[in-house]
Amino acid sequence: RVMAEAYAYGASQPADEGASPVVKAQVAFARALQRALDKSVPHRAQRWGAYAAVAFVYFVRAYFVHGYYIVTYGLGIYNLNLLIGFLTPQRDPEALLAGKDDGPSLPTRAEQEFKPFVRKLPEFKFWWLSLKSIGTAFVMTFMPMFDIPVFWPILLMYFIMLFFMTMKQQVLHMIKHKYVPFTTGKKTYAGGGGSASGSGLKAND
Repeated sequence: RVMAEAYAYGASQPADEGASPVVKAQVAFARALQRALDKSVPHRAQRWGAYAAVAFVYFVRAYFVHGYYIVTYGLGIYNLNLLIGFLTPQRDPEALLAGKDDGPSLPTRAEQEFKPFVRKLPEFKFWWLSLKSIGTAFVMTFMPMFDIPVFWPILLMYFIMLFFMTMKQQVLHMIKHKYVPFTTGKKTYAGGGGSASGSGLKAND
């Protein structure tokens, strides 16, 4: 199972006996990386703490280098797309309501059975893809070919506008379909359908 997960994260298939030392080294590195990733799964706070440290190093680098604004802009757009996937249900609620999807739907009434919130992009994959994107952008800041001269305030203003417009659309989607992806805990009911305690959705990361 571990090797199957390794392939899912981009690890190479097992090397043949006659494989070159370079291929064997790549496979060994992929296996070691996957073992480290598997061990980090339950340690969410530590993972995001390391993520914050890496992001801080990148922004310090970007600030003092006074360039590579296109790289930073691309990094922001990519991570915005990841964030939308993280906040979006795996099953499209509109398709479920229209009967075009036979998958599990989100609970909309207190009488409905509890169904955990399943993200389109799981928390761990969101963390890992975002972390890799920061690392890639950091390496790119050492390559002069990516230092394209631009007027950075325009990029910043455009990104802020795009961020708020995208998040507004996502919030309206949440309100329309009555789901909150950050709530945790199973909904419990007092008596035979009285008031509920807890949340109706569980963030199943």
